[in-house]
Amino acid sequence: MKVTYHGHSVVKIETGGKTILIDPFITGNGLTDLKVEDVKPDVIILTHGHGDHVGDTVQLAKANDSLVIANDELSTYLSWQGLRVHGMHIGGAYQFDFAKVKLTQAFHGTGMQLEGKEIIYCGMPAGILFTAEGKTIYHAGDTALFSDMKLIGERHPIDVAFLPIGDNYTMGPDDAAYAAKLLGAKVVVPIHYNTFPVIQQDPQEFIKLLEDENGKVLNPGEGIEL
Repeated sequence: MKVTYHGHSVVKIETGGKTILIDPFITGNGLTDLKVEDVKPDVIILTHGHGDHVGDTVQLAKANDSLVIANDELSTYLSWQGLRVHGMHIGGAYQFDFAKVKLTQAFHGTGMQLEGKEIIYCGMPAGILFTAEGKTIYHAGDTALFSDMKLIGERHPIDVAFLPIGDNYTMGPDDAAYAAKLLGAKVVVPIHYNTFPVIQQDPQEFIKLLEDENGKVLNPGEGIEL
């Protein structure tokens, strides 16, 4: 299994002949190395309904008949746009043919802005536990620090954890480092930083905060083999 980071919160997982994209924010993402026309996802998983996470989901899913996995409200909204969806909710897991996917809590907001000033509620934000080939990946989504991260790590031993460090909208480096301690992941990768001026961070400074010295900064396009 290969896991690749593509800027902001975009993560690609390749396993069992399938390509899975998490939070495919490509258009407007100045840090990604991806181009929408070159990406062929079999599956798209969304953490929550914000534009910098839903991103190019509709275009990608329509072009590739991708299955979209998201919380029930967001998946329903996307089904109205003709997408093939699988709705879930926090605490629930489902065994797909490519992996087991479980949604965890995340402390954030969620809503898609429509034309004009209308915002449509898109359910509760989530983190993702993705288990395949005997390995577990945790994508925390956009979240604050919360103490139940310790329970997540204890019940689901994590090989790689993708944690936001940008601050302002999510955890900053200090809280993310404490989250890493609670989770006990083998490898911790920072995400959700430097895309916008308000979330500028030095990822190497975050790595220095990790007590277990288990951090790894991935530049867009770099990955980890599991």
